[in-house]
Amino acid sequence: MLVRWLKSYKIEELIDVDKISDGTSWFVKDSALKIVPKALDRRPGMLKESYAGYQPLDLPPFQKYGLKDDVKMASLMKAIATYLTEVVKRNPNSFRIFSPDEFESNKLDGVFDATIRQFQWDPETSAPGGRVIEMLSEHTLQGFLQGYLLTGRHGLFPSYEAFIGIVTTMIEQYAKFRKVAQETKWREPVASLNYIVTSTLWRQEHNGFSHQNPGLIGNLLTLPRHMTRIYLPPDANCAVSVMAHCLNSKDYVNLIVGSKADTPCFLTVDEAEKHCIAGLSVWRKYSTEDGVNPDVVLVGIGVEVTVEIIAAAKLLQKEGVRVRVVNVVDLMTLGEPGSHPHALSPEAFNGIFGEDLPVVINFHGYPQHVQSLLFSRNQSLGRKRFEILGYIEEGTTTTPWSMLRLNQADRFTISERAIGLIATKKPNSATAARAAELQGWFRHQNRLQERYVLENGADSEEVSAPVV
Repeated sequence: MLVRWLKSYKIEELIDVDKISDGTSWFVKDSALKIVPKALDRRPGMLKESYAGYQPLDLPPFQKYGLKDDVKMASLMKAIATYLTEVVKRNPNSFRIFSPDEFESNKLDGVFDATIRQFQWDPETSAPGGRVIEMLSEHTLQGFLQGYLLTGRHGLFPSYEAFIGIVTTMIEQYAKFRKVAQETKWREPVASLNYIVTSTLWRQEHNGFSHQNPGLIGNLLTLPRHMTRIYLPPDANCAVSVMAHCLNSKDYVNLIVGSKADTPCFLTVDEAEKHCIAGLSVWRKYSTEDGVNPDVVLVGIGVEVTVEIIAAAKLLQKEGVRVRVVNVVDLMTLGEPGSHPHALSPEAFNGIFGEDLPVVINFHGYPQHVQSLLFSRNQSLGRKRFEILGYIEEGTTTTPWSMLRLNQADRFTISERAIGLIATKKPNSATAARAAELQGWFRHQNRLQERYVLENGADSEEVSAPVV
């Protein structure tokens, strides 16, 4: 049986067995080499595009596409689309967007001001030069994107957050290949794998539990750390800044997580640039006296969760609590020094989070992913000063703020946890003396909001009104 199976390959049609035995002759038959170009420079492995074809994009300065200071609410995805429109215009032959359905739903359709979809099977749209390939087949588009990058071009893969995981294994295998390629002298860099995930878990007015999955963040944390970049821009100006940075990078796996709904514009263009370069910063204008000598540090990582951090800061400051508000746009800054190029030094980490200050972190995804980054830091290990909130697999089709409440990532829960940490750290403080009163009041507010939603089918004005 084994012999029959091996003979089924008809190896004798490809090689001369007799020549193999003498060990000195070329044993591959000429008939097997017909498909190989005779000219060495035309063979696939010798083509420059296969190992050294990278050409940088002509990218416009992101500052030109930021929002004016008087704009209070905007969609991160619409802002990114405006920037990408110009990228497409400037790079008509070297940039493509590979979108597995829902391109318009994800609010990126502004790009169609500069291009169209590319549909090869439709005679009316066959090969017209469209730069958006939209197909409900994530793994097919992932393969297209990888091939496009490996031959020197640039691409972007936007997706619903819950379904990007379909290509997780392909991302991991490609990243491992690129890690080894970086260690191979003759292989030159290629453009980064760039992903945008939106239609996130925090907005489930129409979908539900099946559309709640921020798990790709955790998968990327397991990749070679120097190759991974995970960005959670808090507003539209930061989103455009991050997008420009990612399109200019090489040999990374970049993930951008953002909301498509209109959300507050926290930072001006100049502030956003400085914030994104740093990766995180103290938001002095939302803190007590610029964040000096705080009782607690409140940290937002993501869009909707940062809104709640700002709201919680206001609630706590009304009660006399001194607050430092921090936002993290580059998740990898939290990692252990030496584990990632962007990881904060111990001195910088202490400058932001203090050496022994209570810290409440409100994170877009699973809390354990932030815990894994902080675990190896001496500043956090074994100390009960960090409270990390985030998605805990609760909620389904419901109102926007109810998703936050159900996952204990809302402003009242943040405030309650902050009071508890302060009381533990400073048991003789005025805040500790009022801890039972304040925590009870915050819990009561949550119940009132729950009752309002059940009775009215919508969030109250108190929690849905803009925070800035």
